[in-house]
Amino acid sequence: MANNKKQIFINEVTDQIKSKEAKAYVARELSYHLKEAKNTWMEKGLSEGEAEEKAVEQMGSPTKLGIQMNKLHRPKVDWWLVILLTTALGLSFLPMVSLGYMEDWHYIIYKILIVLIGVTATVGVMLGDYRKWKKLGWLFYTIGILLLVILMFFSNVMINGMPLLKLGPITIESLMALPFLYLAWASFFTNEKLRVWQFLLLFLSPILLFLAVASIPTLYLYFVMVFVMLWWSKYSKKVKWLITTGTFSFILVIGIVAWQFVKPYQIVRLLALFEPEKYADGAGFMILKSQELMTKAGWFGWFDGFGQPRIKEFIPEAHTNFVFVSFTYSYGWLFGVLLVTILLLFAVRMIVIHPKIKDSYGKLLLIGGVALYSIQLLSNIGMVLGFFPLTTMSLPFISYGLMPTVLNAILIGVVLSVYRRKDLVAL
Repeated sequence: MANNKKQIFINEVTDQIKSKEAKAYVARELSYHLKEAKNTWMEKGLSEGEAEEKAVEQMGSPTKLGIQMNKLHRPKVDWWLVILLTTALGLSFLPMVSLGYMEDWHYIIYKILIVLIGVTATVGVMLGDYRKWKKLGWLFYTIGILLLVILMFFSNVMINGMPLLKLGPITIESLMALPFLYLAWASFFTNEKLRVWQFLLLFLSPILLFLAVASIPTLYLYFVMVFVMLWWSKYSKKVKWLITTGTFSFILVIGIVAWQFVKPYQIVRLLALFEPEKYADGAGFMILKSQELMTKAGWFGWFDGFGQPRIKEFIPEAHTNFVFVSFTYSYGWLFGVLLVTILLLFAVRMIVIHPKIKDSYGKLLLIGGVALYSIQLLSNIGMVLGFFPLTTMSLPFISYGLMPTVLNAILIGVVLSVYRRKDLVAL
């Protein structure tokens, strides 16, 4: 009878709660606290039935408690990130305007589709319960590896030296493996039983595959992401240093062996960073050209006679890798600085959210997301300013392209999913 009263009490409380996730969480929490209170009363000499009835009574009004729990534990939306995402996706149309692409229906429709797919990816991931992903680390890792293996053996298109697999309108590229590996490593790092040799095996396998498909930029993102997550994990400093030292030693050996497979144009791109004038007819041309255009941009950019921003000079990859150059040249440094500030605020917001997250898995997802997003942003800006080698690195949300937009949309979706459930995680 007492047990029935306990269940009736829990049901009355959860009836006031709208979210299904919050209902389940509050029911578990109430059951735990009622059990603790019952044990306390039993220690004072009451029978089990009397103790349970007393525990229920001291909880007070189930209706009032349910209303309080509904306010406290309802899923939340981080509107700051939503506003930033909306703003960034809106600004991503401006380079299309200055380049004249908005006059071509092909570009307009494809750009709108990219934005819609990005928004859908963000919302879909946000609504997913990130806590359930923790047990799927091996599945995510396997999917990421399989995508790279497929590219290694079944690619049918080469762009910028990187193999792609085109299946009708769908293009599979190495960047598609990154979100799966990101989710996998967040799961692996919550397992403190992970041995050093296991880490090395899991970490280096994708590296070898990235090298095999000549995807150095994605390898770079993967490398930074994993090590940032490692140093924010709960492993002891001794283990972190042991893993870091062992990994870098192994990579040094692999690097010496793999150097012979590095493409000549990739070496030239690296050398051109230090002596662009020497390679002015090749890789150094774009470095010098971007510096010239950024200098010409002025504070307010270049406009035609109708007040519309227009690109007056040829800019290679003006809508993809060098979109910041075309953006700043068209709209001026004032708008360029504003754009960078907005994009930086994504990382700032993720860092601000981090202390509010209670569980280690959610924290690792945020740290990995910050690392992946920030390294893209800083590398792209550094590249166009001449501080970073020329490579295929998109400017988050602004560069034209489906996969870079989807990757960053997924990252924001993960952060929103973690934030949404930050009050639904037991300490």
